[in-house]
Amino acid sequence: MPPRDALSRLSRPLVRALVKGEPGPPFPRSRRLRPRVPAFLGLLPFRTLDLVLVADLVLAWILFASGYSVLLGVNGESLRPGIPPPGINENVLLLCAVVSSLPLALRDRWPLAAWRLATGGMLLAAHFVERLSSHSYSTAGAITYLLVVYSVAVRCDRETVLGAWLVSVLALVVVSANGGEIVLGAGLLTVTALLGYNVRSRRLAAGRLAEEERRSERALAAQAVLEERTRIARELHDVVAHHMSVIAIQAEAVPLKAAGDSRVLEEGLAEIRALSLATMTEMRRVLGVLRDGGERADTAPQPGLGRLEELVATARSAGLTVTLRLGGDLLGLPEAVSLSAYRIVQEALSNAMRHAPGSAVSVRITRSGDELRVHVANGPGVGGRERPPGNAGHGLLGMRERVSMLGGKLWAGPVGKGFAVTAILPIVEDAEGGA
Repeated sequence: MPPRDALSRLSRPLVRALVKGEPGPPFPRSRRLRPRVPAFLGLLPFRTLDLVLVADLVLAWILFASGYSVLLGVNGESLRPGIPPPGINENVLLLCAVVSSLPLALRDRWPLAAWRLATGGMLLAAHFVERLSSHSYSTAGAITYLLVVYSVAVRCDRETVLGAWLVSVLALVVVSANGGEIVLGAGLLTVTALLGYNVRSRRLAAGRLAEEERRSERALAAQAVLEERTRIARELHDVVAHHMSVIAIQAEAVPLKAAGDSRVLEEGLAEIRALSLATMTEMRRVLGVLRDGGERADTAPQPGLGRLEELVATARSAGLTVTLRLGGDLLGLPEAVSLSAYRIVQEALSNAMRHAPGSAVSVRITRSGDELRVHVANGPGVGGRERPPGNAGHGLLGMRERVSMLGGKLWAGPVGKGFAVTAILPIVEDAEGGA
């Protein structure tokens, strides 16, 4: 490697640590370390209390007060018999105490600036501290410096941390003439920097893992929505296909049935027209929904509210105590609405079987004007088991897709110790005036 390149690679960490380096954003803290401010302190300009910052401020004050007190006490005493006290100006001692503790209060928000201030302060105060004791640094300064180096290692990239470690070791060599102090100080700096950088690496890895999990969850949710839309489109297609089959049969049968009777022919054609309009309504609901064209569709009609008793009987045989209440005229509903209501009740009962076995379930379906309201609520299962949050699983995604396609509304969530699902499905009136 050319000497110029080697010098550039060696100087880059130093430049980043001393001039160009920037700390990364702080890692989020748990709520236990950031409690909310009590209501009676609402006039304060902040809503949460950062316990880490409070601890740094308290420790900085303790180190400042104790360090300044020690320096003042030593300044008035003679280190050796026959030698007068150092007699250093108290303002200088105050400055030494400040630069030995102030970086600790700044390290959370500005870790690199705090380290640079601590390094400069150590070089500045070393001469005076050495005159007052047998060491080149005070205990308060050593504690502050190690904590500041730890903050730099936690918040900065590897190159900046390496540069800060090199500068710290060089500063230690400059201010200390004792080889034992240099070895001990370099060892402590190395352990502190490695510990901080290891914490940073683990936090970054945990953050990346959490982000990947969130992406995976979003991808799974999107896939579940797509699969549910495909299934719903297939079912709606089956409804339309069933209508078209009936239309084709009636188109062939009506002329034969009429046998020249114009009145019978008109009635048959009116039935075909009404059924065609209903089919067009269902077709509009199918458009825009993805469907796997490679699968063969079953043209048999899908289940509806007419098979609700059968569904309830199956749930009862599985151990649920189901109460069914019906209200309003539920005859003549559009097949898409009837199918969606049936599927919503079916999924809600399935969820109760899985998450609240043996529970009491109330199923209420009422029609009011041009709306069909479906309400299914279950209590806690045997043993008081509670249902997990409503956004868990793909069943609710399917309900939401069905309701959204019909232009309705859905509410789902915990109620007491149980769970409830409420859906409002609009009933589109056909052109002939019937539902």
